[in-house]
Amino acid sequence: MHTLITLKFNGARYHGFQVQKNALSVCEVLQDALERLYGTRPPVKGCSRTDAGVHAMGYCVSYTQPKPIAPRKLPLAVNRFLPDDIRVVSAREVPPGFHARYSAICKEYLYRIHNSPIADPFQNGLCWRYPAPLNAEKMARAAAYFVGTHDFASFQSVGGDIADTRRTVFFARVRREGEDISFHVCADGYLYNMVRIMMGTLVEAGAGRMEPERVPEVIRGRDRALAGDTAPAGGLFLWKVHYEKPDFCVPAQSGGE
Repeated sequence: MHTLITLKFNGARYHGFQVQKNALSVCEVLQDALERLYGTRPPVKGCSRTDAGVHAMGYCVSYTQPKPIAPRKLPLAVNRFLPDDIRVVSAREVPPGFHARYSAICKEYLYRIHNSPIADPFQNGLCWRYPAPLNAEKMARAAAYFVGTHDFASFQSVGGDIADTRRTVFFARVRREGEDISFHVCADGYLYNMVRIMMGTLVEAGAGRMEPERVPEVIRGRDRALAGDTAPAGGLFLWKVHYEKPDFCVPAQSGGE
């Protein structure tokens, strides 16, 4: 039975999802659990590469079960062998050719900032604490320019090896609730550190160091040096993966070109 499971995990102590030679990864821990459950170690396909320290609310993994377990029973069965910071929250049967990464239509990410000079002990490791004031309205104006199909080469970290850097962003929203600011974005794909660099650029706008209207210039420049710093990994969450076309997943109107 080919199966898709959805995970939540706190990535603070992991070096991303992908298996690493000399570091603990979410994939390694998951496969250890699956091996204990089935008595054999099935290969798995993750929906995305994630950096060290990045979290997930809806990370998807596909694999073929060595011994069929009903999807409704599978989460509890796997969770018995997982640490408290990783949990399988759902499972469903999928066609044999299904791939957690390549079958995805679009993915949502959420980035969280705690905009306060005082740390919140209940958000430690789950946000970027930014102590200086940020103007969320300016950040929202800047984020609107990400929407549409653009070449996002300016938002790819050095070391990214993707030749085609055009991506379509379906929405990019900034919201403030008290001292917390969130950036919620959905695209058909992402470059290396793309969301974190977007966030760093929005902070430049929110802090008054960049006018929101400069974002189209940054996009057109195709130069990493034009964008903001790469925001810390701890504030980033892979929020949701879509395998069926959602209503908002239509050709977006460009906000900046």
